[in-house]
Amino acid sequence: MFDLTLTFDNGPDPEVTPRVLDILRARGLKATFFVVGRKLEHPDGPGLVRAALADGHRIGNHTYTHTIPLGENLDPDVVEAEIARTDRALRDAGAETRLFRPFGGGGNLDGRLLRRSVVDHLTGEGYSCVLWNAIPRDWADPEGWVETALAQCKAQPWTLIVLHDLPTGAMDRLEEFLDKATALGARFRQDFPDACVPIRDGRIAAPVEPYMSDAA
Repeated sequence: MFDLTLTFDNGPDPEVTPRVLDILRARGLKATFFVVGRKLEHPDGPGLVRAALADGHRIGNHTYTHTIPLGENLDPDVVEAEIARTDRALRDAGAETRLFRPFGGGGNLDGRLLRRSVVDHLTGEGYSCVLWNAIPRDWADPEGWVETALAQCKAQPWTLIVLHDLPTGAMDRLEEFLDKATALGARFRQDFPDACVPIRDGRIAAPVEPYMSDAA
């Protein structure tokens, strides 16, 4: 048996996100959706955020553009451009959140994730920075990610997995993944393992230096 926390990044997508919500609703499962701010410019975006909230899911901030990892982004206004702007868009959609997930540039857990100004903002504004310990690269392997994900789940007692509600075809296998994980004894939960939350409610809860570049 193992614990499993579901998270979905890079949406909302007008075609894929509703299907993901339907699948989770049918199973009574709760997840967290880390939203890219510019996706809320689509007419369906705010409504999908509200639909996720109505189903009991959490919403988090996943930067506005999702183009350059924050540790490599030398824009002095990066906090405003990537985090604060997304928070405003989320509030307009009805989501008040202090959950933030940095962009890893392909799932990397290293100094590309954060920089000092970002950490100062997250701590000063009471955010929780939510990372991950399983990333089966469903966007790159839409046919084979389920087997990778299950192996990652079985290898540790509590998995915080990153999936993507994107039009890659990967979510066509979401039901299969959930069914197989359940058969293996998965205990689904919505909270996050401490090791994946180096900043919790504005407090440094674990070393952040491994995830920070030298940029101010």
